[in-house]
Amino acid sequence: MAQPLKSPRTPRSTVKGGSSPESSGSGSRRAAAQRLSMRRKLAAAAMELFATKGYEATTVDEIAAAAGVARRTFFRHFRSKEEAIFPDHDDTLVRAEAVLEAAPAHEHPLDTVCRGIKEVLRMYAASPAVSVERYRLTREVPTLREREIASVARYERLFTRYLLGHFDERAHRDGDVDPLLAEVAASAVVTAHNHVLRRWLRAGGEGDVEAQLDQAFTIVRDTFGSGIGGAGRPGGERGRAPAGVSRTDEVLVTVSRTDAPLSEVMRTIEQALKKD
Repeated sequence: MAQPLKSPRTPRSTVKGGSSPESSGSGSRRAAAQRLSMRRKLAAAAMELFATKGYEATTVDEIAAAAGVARRTFFRHFRSKEEAIFPDHDDTLVRAEAVLEAAPAHEHPLDTVCRGIKEVLRMYAASPAVSVERYRLTREVPTLREREIASVARYERLFTRYLLGHFDERAHRDGDVDPLLAEVAASAVVTAHNHVLRRWLRAGGEGDVEAQLDQAFTIVRDTFGSGIGGAGRPGGERGRAPAGVSRTDEVLVTVSRTDAPLSEVMRTIEQALKKD
């Protein structure tokens, strides 16, 4: 006697009240894309108003109206008007962190950090005209400049934590210089990125900025690469330092002219680290 056919199993995604991991994932990505799109729309409106009316004279209500949304929508995306011209930093920080988390075991940690900060560079390079205008505004408005500095500090903290994760915590107590080297190396990566980015922005966003950054990273790797993890540091050419150096048992601080060659800045830091 023929057996009755079994009913095909109902896909989980069609069950009322349920959803498959795939649909949930695509929904999250779609929501994230919509969020970023709105943030960029608000940022474009803010930048246009800042450029035409001036930063101080522009209100949040005007930015929201120019973007065609309500005031409450603006505050769902930004806490203040100065934050509005930096719509991509949160998402870029997530992408940079993802690069660090997915790093292959064999990769030198400094190379990983250099790959991570390229996510920041690509954010600027994706819209050269917008980035150049943003740079102009941040030079003219101290509040925006402070916001930009705070954003850069978030990347530096992320990379420092990553490099410190490759050292034994006892090194902090035993006087080992590796933790100091990790912090200075992370700062050097950020400095190299900012140096190249500023030069590119001052040139109107022209040229292959990623290739320029690769050249700068070569200098950083030559200076710090063999020192990460306790290996001997390379010797550097001696000469008159272009930067002021201050050092305590825990912290090294350098002050340099923004137009100083990056190779000289790195050499100065290296020499300071090698001093007894």
